[in-house]
Amino acid sequence: MQANIFDIQRASMVDGPGVRTAVFFKGCNLRCAWCHNPEGMKPERQLLLYEARCTHCGRCKEFCQRDICTSCGQCEEICLSGARKAVGRSIASEELLRTVLEDKPFYRQEGGVTCSGGECMLQAEFLSEFLRMCRAEGVHTAVDTAGCVLWSSFEQVMPHANMFLYDIKCVTPMLHRQFVGADNAVILDNYRRLIESGARVWVRIPLIPGFNCDDEEMTGIRDFLMRHRPEKIEILPYHTMGEGKYAALSQKYSAFSAPSEEQIRKYSQWMA
Repeated sequence: MQANIFDIQRASMVDGPGVRTAVFFKGCNLRCAWCHNPEGMKPERQLLLYEARCTHCGRCKEFCQRDICTSCGQCEEICLSGARKAVGRSIASEELLRTVLEDKPFYRQEGGVTCSGGECMLQAEFLSEFLRMCRAEGVHTAVDTAGCVLWSSFEQVMPHANMFLYDIKCVTPMLHRQFVGADNAVILDNYRRLIESGARVWVRIPLIPGFNCDDEEMTGIRDFLMRHRPEKIEILPYHTMGEGKYAALSQKYSAFSAPSEEQIRKYSQWMA
């Protein structure tokens, strides 16, 4: 089986318990205004251009004879300054498993593989097969999801996932539609069903001033989670690490302010 991915990060310490290999699947059905992985939104291969690195040597124009860019990535190979980068490739489950198994000695007791994105659950058939293969090799598996998929996708993946990292961005429907581009009814319903199934779940809440970083919204999130308790709740403060990627994709960047240390500490204590 084949999947579209855009990155593999090794020795990750922020994608679940222990040392992990994080696989980022390409394609997402949400449009979070603060997304720091814009290259993961579209399912197809894309070409990034970092203009600040470009020396205008003209090698790419001399090499490419196409009138319309197909994001083939050949210009990346001949770019001496690293100004061009193709993101997105198809990978077979066997090849991806070999990559993960290379890292297995570092996982020890808690670590393993985390499938993220984009939205990895949009490729549920591949995901289910890949996780099954990992489990057969004794590798712990985690699925990082925003949950905006059919419940049948969860039913397909759950038997092969040791745990889920689940995004809860806000509970107010209008706010979710405005900043995420979709209603949150399916997301919250899937979360409830996941908890009721007995799955191991860590909830991750992006903390973003101007969106959910206020007492009213965080109270709503806390009350919802206290009714459907996960194993753990993590606060993820907003950062601007994805800004350069938007420019490289010629996309508009919606800048937010970072939460203060006081806000991070306060809402972390609320969710403890």
